[in-house]
Amino acid sequence: SAVLALAFVPLLLTLLLRSRHLLALLLRAVLLGWLRDRLSGVPREQRAFQYLLANAVPGDPRHVLSTFDRWSQRCEHLSCVGPVKGQLLERLLCERAPRTVLELGTYCGYGTVLLANAMPPGARLYTVEPDPRHAAVAEKVIRLAGFAEDKVELIVGPSAEVIPRLRERHGLQRAQFVFMAHWKRCYLRDLRLLEEHGLLAEGATVLADNVLFPGAPRFLQYARSCGRYRCRLHRASLEYCPAIPAGVAELRYLGPG
Repeated sequence: SAVLALAFVPLLLTLLLRSRHLLALLLRAVLLGWLRDRLSGVPREQRAFQYLLANAVPGDPRHVLSTFDRWSQRCEHLSCVGPVKGQLLERLLCERAPRTVLELGTYCGYGTVLLANAMPPGARLYTVEPDPRHAAVAEKVIRLAGFAEDKVELIVGPSAEVIPRLRERHGLQRAQFVFMAHWKRCYLRDLRLLEEHGLLAEGATVLADNVLFPGAPRFLQYARSCGRYRCRLHRASLEYCPAIPAGVAELRYLGPG
């Protein structure tokens, strides 16, 4: 039995070596974050905002984003889109110049500030966050960056409830650009809700973050097989974790036919 156990040692070491980046992420983003939350009594999102208040230049979106990046790289991990994938987002926004943008998953407002800063003049952003605590932080971050309600509207509530009433309650007729950065298990459901309620303009871009890790396989399968999208997968790493491949899916909506 000892010989058999020794035979598994190389396999175990190989698995640990390949998983070291995931283990480091688990330690930093989950365990240490949870411990700091309990010891301080202040959520990490609020701690990040206090750092922004002390270090970011009000009204300067790029400085707000770079300050967020410093916090996430040096202090505590936050699940924001980050600067590398942010460049892809900015490039596509500049190319497509959408007038109406929808973000699903505001979290702390990092992606919202990035989107709002890259949109053309006169464009409007609707951003949806299900957690009221995160939405409260995001609201302050968005306003700190200098964006008023006439440019960025923050909607609090579960995406499955918000999407069906976007037209009636919020005046969103059709989105020309959609950024998905919320729960990956909701990607497919919410994409089909957008289709069902006619909220995607023909030619609209749908950008879905982290489709490889944590992963959204059913969403990818649907986008590639339903015939309504041209689908492209951008190889990208997890935010602030360059060794973990995450992937960004870019969908171009061809219409309901």
